[in-house]
Amino acid sequence: MNIALILAAGKGTRMGAPVPKQFIEYKEKPILIYTLEAFAKHPEIDEICVICPNDSIDFTKKMINEYQIPKISWICAGGSTRRESSKIGVSKLMETHEKDDIVLIHDGARPNPSARIITENIAVAKEKGACETVVPSSDTIAVSVDGARLHRVPNREVLYNVQTPQSFRLGLIHQAHLACEDCGATDDAALILRSGGEVFLVEGDKLNIKITTEEDLRILYSIME
Repeated sequence: MNIALILAAGKGTRMGAPVPKQFIEYKEKPILIYTLEAFAKHPEIDEICVICPNDSIDFTKKMINEYQIPKISWICAGGSTRRESSKIGVSKLMETHEKDDIVLIHDGARPNPSARIITENIAVAKEKGACETVVPSSDTIAVSVDGARLHRVPNREVLYNVQTPQSFRLGLIHQAHLACEDCGATDDAALILRSGGEVFLVEGDKLNIKITTEEDLRILYSIME
């Protein structure tokens, strides 16, 4: 079974909008709905589970019903961080699913994952156990320890920008959450690495953009026109 776990519990404070970024509308449809539709229409996705803010559960349920999104299994409240929300969702799935089921963990405010990205995530996670969607970095990245001086410039050829989904065998990511309770990792793939596992790469797409700022929103609008 392949389950999409959509993390939509963020408050989106950097956006400065009156509602969380995943609920901002484009053409009278919330961004989260575009995200859910991308997974709902994919033939290999069996279930969709949604993590949202505690004070938005009823609103999210109403919105999903209004747009008649299929394959939704449950909606529940997330934590104060992305990692907490992921752990809540993964733990809830472990109560009812098999350890070899595949979970695709995806940002609710990343509304444009292609069918290819979803398909390849499922295939690689089934074969290898863990994978992460990435695109090669087109920019030179500088490292500054103190925020004032340049300390090093890594080789761009080995740098990638991370996207979602990040996909795993359910039992593997569940054990990684338990093993790395206090390791400080904020990313699910990083949990696998911290617990001694391997994470394989799936080629992403620059159109698979996450909405974090107003500029991102303008880019998304130009993509979806």
